[in-house]
Amino acid sequence: MKLKKLVFAASAAALIAGCQGKESTSNEADGFLIQGKLENATAGSPIYLLELGEQQFVPRDTAEIGKDGSFNFKGTVSEPTFYRIAMDQQNGIMVVLDSGKIKVNADAKDLNGTVQIEGSEESALFQKLNKLVNENRMKQTEMEQRFNQAMQNGNEAEAEKIRQEFMAMQKETKNFLAQHPASVVSAFGTASLIDPINDFAFADSMANLYTQNIPNSQYTKRLNDRLKPLRSTAVGQMAPDISLPTPAGGSQSLSSLRGKYVLIDFWASWCGPCRVENPNVVKMYNKYKGKGFEIFGVSLDQNREKWLAAIEKDKLTWPHVSDLKGWESSAAQLYNVTAIPQTVLVDPEGKIIAKGLRGPELEAKLATLLQ
Repeated sequence: MKLKKLVFAASAAALIAGCQGKESTSNEADGFLIQGKLENATAGSPIYLLELGEQQFVPRDTAEIGKDGSFNFKGTVSEPTFYRIAMDQQNGIMVVLDSGKIKVNADAKDLNGTVQIEGSEESALFQKLNKLVNENRMKQTEMEQRFNQAMQNGNEAEAEKIRQEFMAMQKETKNFLAQHPASVVSAFGTASLIDPINDFAFADSMANLYTQNIPNSQYTKRLNDRLKPLRSTAVGQMAPDISLPTPAGGSQSLSSLRGKYVLIDFWASWCGPCRVENPNVVKMYNKYKGKGFEIFGVSLDQNREKWLAAIEKDKLTWPHVSDLKGWESSAAQLYNVTAIPQTVLVDPEGKIIAKGLRGPELEAKLATLLQ
């Protein structure tokens, strides 16, 4: 588990109940038409159409549910765009709207349950992706419980087995996205579900496909905007230099450690997961420090005394630097660090060879490189 900066995800934004959207004067020939029907719906109740923006859902239209549970929405879109059909803040049906007519059938008591959509391949594709994500989320919860239990029992073999199961589950999602390289659902899914820092190669390769196949899509542009600052610190690139104050009051640069494999370790004294991980890092450091390996600790602390106290208490004997600016650390911004602990592994020539390695995965990598 990592501690993250506070960010807002559009997919988790709350709906604004009772908002009135603008009326549409478009016709079916040049816009979209949604013909919906809800089982177990209360006649006369309002239903809302909301557009998924960059930070939140934006109300666009309101309709009234008929006696037979039916409702209609009309409008225009300049490109395939995500919308949500909702009755309250908790329930909603995601659809991808383009020019044309689609039919939506669902149960008003469970809009997040089984939904039938006709006339929109993208909307149907999103339902499949959403189903896969929800199933994997439940599996992940169970895996985390098993993993924690294995670690408490000291059963590293079982913990590694569970970790491999988790990796295979993640691969299912990536395979689904890769099978639809011309889909806005795939582009949206890559931007929403794939960690661009630890899985940059996959995200970047998919972004290249979207740029070829759907270059004008807002979701392609958003993904490329998200990846652009990461390209300078991607695996294979030369690691940007870091030069910050040390605990002793001087300064030290990352480049001063050239000639060794260097693990840039972004952490902080206030970061619980970082402190829990530190004993394992110390053990690994003591094993490899005389074999061409070094750690460069970059703290996202703001309090100098707490930073120094954590270094001493956790027995972190490798080089440390910090400008004591917290999340505004110049090094964190340079490397686009939004969650800690975070690691970047640099080779003796100063090239980034891995990111996000911790625990057994990191030790296995070092064993390969240094033995």
